[in-house]
Amino acid sequence: MADLLVYRAEGAAVSHGGDLYGFTVTEWRLPATYPPFAAILFVPATWLPLPALKAAFLAGNALLLAVLVALSARLASRPLPLPLLCPCTALALWLEPVFQTLLFGQINLALACLVLWDLTRPPGTRTKGLALGLATGIKLTPAVFVVHLLLRGDRREAATAAAGFTATVLLGALLLPSASAEFWTGRLYETGRVGKAWIVDNQSLQGLIARALHDPAPGFAWLLPAVAVAAAGLCLAARARQDSHGILLTAFTALLISPISWSHHWVWCVPLLAVLLAEGRIRLAALTAALFTARTLWLLPHEGARDLHLPWWQQPLASPYPLLGLALLAGAALFPAQPVPSARISSASTIR
Repeated sequence: MADLLVYRAEGAAVSHGGDLYGFTVTEWRLPATYPPFAAILFVPATWLPLPALKAAFLAGNALLLAVLVALSARLASRPLPLPLLCPCTALALWLEPVFQTLLFGQINLALACLVLWDLTRPPGTRTKGLALGLATGIKLTPAVFVVHLLLRGDRREAATAAAGFTATVLLGALLLPSASAEFWTGRLYETGRVGKAWIVDNQSLQGLIARALHDPAPGFAWLLPAVAVAAAGLCLAARARQDSHGILLTAFTALLISPISWSHHWVWCVPLLAVLLAEGRIRLAALTAALFTARTLWLLPHEGARDLHLPWWQQPLASPYPLLGLALLAGAALFPAQPVPSARISSASTIR
């Protein structure tokens, strides 16, 4: 649980007035990379002995996985009864991004639950967008969903999310003025602090291109495709006829264009599988589940700089998730999905 140790150190830096962005922990010398608001939330991690904290995080992530499975079923308009929720949650543990999240003590499941719970609330619900704003204040990547709301014409929800995010920034500035100034004016742009972009752990578009070109810093060779993918992905998400498709396309666009998307960030595979199964795409769901359980990226030689010298035939095995993300965007562009008949019938019944 290396990442949990970073969170605990962040909480300790807040509690004791330490240098939030000056420390490193574990043998991998991991630094703090989240905004100051996240560090404030990590303060309770210092209240428990480390073994108890690890047990609490493991139990909490298992519970959050069950919540994510339930929210994924809600996204797919197929609510799960408890007798089905439990085995589905157990099966989801085998997905590599989920397992890695538990292994590292990560907060990916919590963020996905916040975003998905908020976005699947009924339109016009009071404070809809607030949880999305808070999630963005913890880790900036959910901000892509705010852009999605704007493109969909949901200005009220987007404004609420922006207000929630602004509140997190102001709270961080109030409690940690020095750390806030350091983060927003400098640390935010130091993507190298997060890790090496070319290692197989990074399943973003930049990681794919860096490994394919054998170049640790692909520069414009990554930046230009990333801009194109961002524009195409957000456009497809805004035009999607079903909210579930728009949300998933936005999530995978964010994972693709982020400079670094570690494999455990791809926990959005859970709602993807739920939607595929609900739409009766059994073969595609089976292939997707196989891809996220095969762990091909870890079977390749990746010690030292060997990630940069993989032969062409190993490249797909090293970048399965971004290739899937690109395939999803291409499929959405070439084969626009029609509204699911059962969903139309359900909506008509509700109106009656």
